[in-house]
Amino acid sequence: MASSYPHLPGQSAAQAALAGLGLPMVYLVDDEEVVRDALAWLLRSRRLLSEGFGSAEAFEARVLADAQAHRGAATPAATGPAGDWPRSPSCLLLDVRMPGMSGPELFERLAARGLLQRLPVIFLTGHGDVPTAVAAVKRGAFDFVEKPFSDNALVDRIEQALAQSAQALMAQRAVVQIRAALADLTEREREVMRLVMDGLPNKLIADELDISVRTVEVHRSRVFDKMGVKSAVELVNRMNEHPGQLDEVLARPSASGRPTGAA
Repeated sequence: MASSYPHLPGQSAAQAALAGLGLPMVYLVDDEEVVRDALAWLLRSRRLLSEGFGSAEAFEARVLADAQAHRGAATPAATGPAGDWPRSPSCLLLDVRMPGMSGPELFERLAARGLLQRLPVIFLTGHGDVPTAVAAVKRGAFDFVEKPFSDNALVDRIEQALAQSAQALMAQRAVVQIRAALADLTEREREVMRLVMDGLPNKLIADELDISVRTVEVHRSRVFDKMGVKSAVELVNRMNEHPGQLDEVLARPSASGRPTGAA
């Protein structure tokens, strides 16, 4: 198994490590052991880690087990959410035809869990299964590759899929961080933040909230600090990257224990 960090297009190993995304992983689901072994060898030769599964059922069990272990709670339904799994850039090479659950059936179950951005799926298909694979791509699969495949072309697509997964994981992490920052705001800080984002100067915010300008300045400074920004423009831009997050958090109790606007 490779010990050095695999390359992601447009991202150095150091950048990925600093982002805390972990080592990329390629999951192989094919009922033919010879195919899994050949793919694993190819990926090792390109410094990519992989893990093989002989059936769709075995891979799905792994997904649920990993998600449950991370959350510390059982997943109630087979098509329930998979939490934040996977937690490192990943992609899935999936055979179309297998005994038991087919590749397209597994794909639909992964799609129902909202995993397709974090776990891009590349179908491995024979000539007769191309229409099935094309239909899956239209429903959100990353791509399909016909057997026998070109090693270089397949690895190129795998690296592109891993890059997409990394971007999805970073976006998910950013949402978690901004939700935590918003939840940490007090009721008054949320009120001040909304008015700052509306473009009001400190004097008008003070009049609106019936507080002193100095108090507005203090709350404004705390808002900027908690949100990790240095200006009102930067604050607006950051919130525009995550539409709806402020409204969602405002519906929950603030750090003071009351929703914004509560008496």
